[in-house]
Amino acid sequence: MTTRITHFKTHDIRFPTSLTGDGTDAMNTDCDYSSAYVTIYTDSGLIGHGMTFTIGRGTDIVCHAIRELAGRLVGRDPESFFENMGKAWDWMCSDSQLRWIGPEKGVIHLATAAVNNALWDMFARARGKPLWKLIVDMTPEELVNATAFRYITDVLTREEALAMLKAKEAGKREREALVTKVGYPAYITSAGWLGYSDEKVSRLTKEAIASGFNHFKMKVGADLKDDVRRGKMIRSIIDDPANYPSGFKDPSSPELVGKNAGPTGAVLMIDANQVWDVPQAIEYVAGLAEIKPWFIEEPTAPDDALGHAAIRRALKPYGIGVATGEHAHNRMVFKQLFQAEAIDVCQIDSCRLAGVSEVLSVLLMAAKFGVPVCPHAGGVGLCEYVIHLSVIDYVAISGTMERNVLEFADHLHEHFPYRCTMNERGRYNVPSNPKEGYSIEMYKESIAEFEWPNGSYWVGARGGKVLST
Repeated sequence: MTTRITHFKTHDIRFPTSLTGDGTDAMNTDCDYSSAYVTIYTDSGLIGHGMTFTIGRGTDIVCHAIRELAGRLVGRDPESFFENMGKAWDWMCSDSQLRWIGPEKGVIHLATAAVNNALWDMFARARGKPLWKLIVDMTPEELVNATAFRYITDVLTREEALAMLKAKEAGKREREALVTKVGYPAYITSAGWLGYSDEKVSRLTKEAIASGFNHFKMKVGADLKDDVRRGKMIRSIIDDPANYPSGFKDPSSPELVGKNAGPTGAVLMIDANQVWDVPQAIEYVAGLAEIKPWFIEEPTAPDDALGHAAIRRALKPYGIGVATGEHAHNRMVFKQLFQAEAIDVCQIDSCRLAGVSEVLSVLLMAAKFGVPVCPHAGGVGLCEYVIHLSVIDYVAISGTMERNVLEFADHLHEHFPYRCTMNERGRYNVPSNPKEGYSIEMYKESIAEFEWPNGSYWVGARGGKVLST
């Protein structure tokens, strides 16, 4: 009997992280980590969950766009989508009236991400596999058919992608076994938020070292002198052998070469969250050279490929690279960043790009251009999502992970039954539950508590007042 998609539900979920300074940076000073969340239902009991990340106000607008897009799925057989997820993605982006308010960027693209991710979650659940396993078990032909190629065939054709994937077939099972055993490398951001006190940054950095991390990121861009001071403080902790009683990494090891690793093999990265014009970025980051960062993340407007290229050229003599991608609108922006040789590190976002099918296109382009992928994950649900994407990249696409590091931020994981976990090496454990799909299902109790505007937390914060919706 054919299964049909019957209905969907959306939720505007907001967490009050602005009260603790979590997520604060030079651009975003009052983040309330939020989720525009959707669940898609079928008449067989099969469901799919998806979300896109926001930081508070405007989440309701994204939810409205999700409803417009998800409504197009009602009455359809999900298996007709699963047969060719690339075609399904093209179809989801094809409503001309909805496309007009993008196209393929902004609110409508964020909404497409939530719906496409929900469909992928449903697909993985239907096959009884975590999402990463669903995709790495695909044949090269199936994986190509699952990928969005429109507008990027001038740099990557379907035929080229197929050849790349076939070349990586050898050793795929060995790579899967290795990453499952040792975990996927990570770096930590949640020790370096701009709104944290020195005492909190110091304490969290030491805790991160004890948890096995050796890559650390701090936010910059508000005040140069203070950034230098904070950077030296963090460096004094992560470069001190006394803080590594169990030993530390050789800074000359292959995975650390070119990263400005200190004497303990610790790596520091900095992130400006788009606050500067191009000349400002060059001058400011040159002023941070003494703290020896591996890269500067988001130094300027996220869709300015040529600006990033200029910054990269100017910072090369200082040994500082450039990373971006968490706000890159779509695969075409990444295409131009690669073409312009504008970045040293590609930072995909699991729901700024419009779901898994578009992510696959960027992973393939990054592999072709030889740019390591270090996904963005600083936000609710993003760590749960992106471990799947990094494992897919390593096992099926790039075949490498030791110079890659996946962001980890230790916030809000308790709201997900299939939450991400870390091992004692400071690496992500690979998701293994056959029921978890894309790992983004949220507890019903969390939704009831933090749904805006009338979840129990928000009503309580207003002294019991319920708002009309």
